[in-house]
Amino acid sequence: MASGAVVNTTPAGGSNDVNLEEPKKMTREDWRKKKELEEQRKLGNAPAEVDEEGKDINPHIPQYISSVPWYIDPSKRPTLKHQRPQPEKQKQYSSSGDWYKRGVQEHAVATRYRKGACENCGALTHKKKDCMERPRKVGAKYTGMNIAPDEYVQPQLMFDYDGKRDRWNGYNPEEHMKIVEEYSKVDLAKRTLKAQKLQEELASGKLEQVNSPRHQWGEEEPNSQTERDHNSEDEDEDKYADDIDMPGQNFDSKRRITVRNLRIREDIAKYLRNLDPNSAYYDPKTRAMRENPYANTGKNPDEVGYAGDNFVRYTGDTISMAQTQLFAWEAYDKGSEVHLQADPTKLELLYKSFKVKKEDFKAQQKESILEKYGGQEHLDAPPAELLLAQTEDYVEYSRHGTVIKGQEKAIACSKYEEDIKINNHTCIWGSYWKEGKWGYKCCHSFVKYSYCTGEAGKEIANSEASLLEEQPKEEEHMTKPKTLMEIHQEKQKEKKKKKHKKSSNSDSEGEEKKKQEKLKKALNAEEARLLQVKEIMQLDERKRPYNSQYETREPTEEEMEAYRMKRQRPDDPMASFLGQ
Repeated sequence: MASGAVVNTTPAGGSNDVNLEEPKKMTREDWRKKKELEEQRKLGNAPAEVDEEGKDINPHIPQYISSVPWYIDPSKRPTLKHQRPQPEKQKQYSSSGDWYKRGVQEHAVATRYRKGACENCGALTHKKKDCMERPRKVGAKYTGMNIAPDEYVQPQLMFDYDGKRDRWNGYNPEEHMKIVEEYSKVDLAKRTLKAQKLQEELASGKLEQVNSPRHQWGEEEPNSQTERDHNSEDEDEDKYADDIDMPGQNFDSKRRITVRNLRIREDIAKYLRNLDPNSAYYDPKTRAMRENPYANTGKNPDEVGYAGDNFVRYTGDTISMAQTQLFAWEAYDKGSEVHLQADPTKLELLYKSFKVKKEDFKAQQKESILEKYGGQEHLDAPPAELLLAQTEDYVEYSRHGTVIKGQEKAIACSKYEEDIKINNHTCIWGSYWKEGKWGYKCCHSFVKYSYCTGEAGKEIANSEASLLEEQPKEEEHMTKPKTLMEIHQEKQKEKKKKKHKKSSNSDSEGEEKKKQEKLKKALNAEEARLLQVKEIMQLDERKRPYNSQYETREPTEEEMEAYRMKRQRPDDPMASFLGQ
């Protein structure tokens, strides 16, 4: 990318100094050519511009980054050197292998005192105040004897971030080899001592008891020499735990290696769940039983404790996880950057949107086909079982009506409890109806939750019904015509009742007036209370008075009626018309 700066040529006899004048503006034609070249470089049709170091400049980098300011160096072409770290400003760090030297210089030993050396020991690398030797009675400066060797001059190391945190920097691996050699020498000495003891016991005849009759028959004597040898071997092997075999692989009874068995004793082995040789196959190498061992026993896989290894693979979220993984592979093949482990949230959202779009597409496709060809009535038709009243299920009955083969037709159940018989009843409540009443058919009882009385209850109910039918007939026969005296007495009683009603009406009118007066007083008191509450609610919370002297008593009926009449009802549609 051109910077647009014009380079001033020096005259033939002039100096080589660069003129720092401000560059002139480009012409319109040069500016157009420059923009066209930039566009061609961005499209890749023209070669990229090269800086002074021979590196290509990215054409997409803005000009204000790639161009050197004219007031710094107008003679240079566009470059990125001014954007890179300047070498004079970079810190020089020590390498990772550099470290402080230890000890003293053994090859150079002075024989006489040197000027500027330590006055106490004669070393040239420190002064008297920094000397670590015991202060001498007469220093080496005056005696010139026992000049101490010079220490190493420690370099000034400056590490970077990683170098400061390198915990193995300066470690000498030869130090560890010394420890390994020491332990190997101790081990060799122990083996030599053990072989020497064995030779001495053989020479003294203490090991002849190994060929005793008890050993020939596979028995061992207590405190035998072989047991002691094994114990000594165990002590050595316990020390070097890396040489011990893997737990569960070494079955030597002499070894004192205890392995804690983490298997629960109540667990049943897979091959013991079904001893039928034709049941699910058990692989002893991988300890896997993929099929359900209870497949031919008629048990529900959801109710058994173990239904095979494949049951776990095809239950729960395993299927949805596999579908999501398959969708991720297919999406990646089509160009979508999704991954199940790297970005599961993005994949889950993408998969959900994909399923919604897929369902919408299927619905639109179905609608378009139905609009074009029709046939919606065939899709809305009920199932064939309801249309034809028959199914393909084979059911075989006996001559008595019981099912021999197949499954009997299930009776449709409701959401309520059915056929529940309580209190010794043989029929349910509602199985009997008479004269507008429900009851039990087994005992003709109309009392719900009553105890069943059987045939005796039926007889009692029938006898009561017959008695009720006979009573009205007897009453008709018993009625006789009244005399004139009886009719006169009944009229006198009716007149007295009317007089008593009038007097009671006058008393009730007086009571109603008193109630009206009390209600007016209660309404006035309720209005005053509402005004007071309104004034208190307008005050600040901190200035509101306390209700410590408020009278607590049960409200009267008039006060309750006044409260109900004055109460605001926001749900009342006529509240706005009433001024509430």
